[in-house]
Amino acid sequence: MFTGIVEEVGVIREAREVGGLWRLFIEAGRVLEGTAAGDSVAVSGVCLTVVELGAGGFAVELAKETLRRTAARWAAGQRVNLERSLALGGRLGGHLVTGHVDGRARVVGVNREMGAWDVWLEVPRELSRYVAPKGSVALDGVSLTVAGVRGNRFWVTLIPHTLELTTLKELAQGDEVNFEADLLARYLERLVAVRGGDDA
Repeated sequence: MFTGIVEEVGVIREAREVGGLWRLFIEAGRVLEGTAAGDSVAVSGVCLTVVELGAGGFAVELAKETLRRTAARWAAGQRVNLERSLALGGRLGGHLVTGHVDGRARVVGVNREMGAWDVWLEVPRELSRYVAPKGSVALDGVSLTVAGVRGNRFWVTLIPHTLELTTLKELAQGDEVNFEADLLARYLERLVAVRGGDDA
C-alpha cells in the first residue's frame, strides 16, 4: 500500500527483456534507504517488486500484462515517480493507493497560469464512475484531488510543489498517465451492488 506522496524522481538507466519479462534498472537515492530485495516500490504508480539492489539503484521486472495496461514508456532515460510502500504506523499524507493501475488517462488540456497548472484528463467511460469532485485519484503515482468532472473528463490542479517534486511538470496535451481510482470508491460501488442484489 502507498500514499501517493512521491519521495523522489528516479531515472531508468537500463531497460531490456530477460526471460519474457521487461527488466529495468532505476537510478535512485532516497528510496533505497531501508529497501531490500523483495520489497515493493511504486514506480510511476505501478507496484513493482525490487528483485535486485545495485550501486545507486534497484532492478524491477514487468510482466507483459503490466506493459499492456500502463501508460509509462519503460525505456532508458525515462524519469519515473518513486515511493516506498507505507510502513505500519506511517503518516498517510495523500490517500490509500494500491499501485494496481486501473487504466490510462489521457491529457486533453493544460492551462498554465500563475504558477499552478489546471490539467484536464479523459478516462475510459467504465472508469469515469469512480471519479467525483473533491475525490481522490492517483496519476502516475501522485495523489491528487479532483477539482471538477464533466462526463468522462475531469481536471486537477497541480501546485508548484507538486510540479517541482514529480514528473507531472513534463505533461503535455495528448500524453497518457497511469490512472488509479480511489480504493474507497470501488468498495462503495461493491457495497451498493451487493445491497441492491447484484452479486456480480
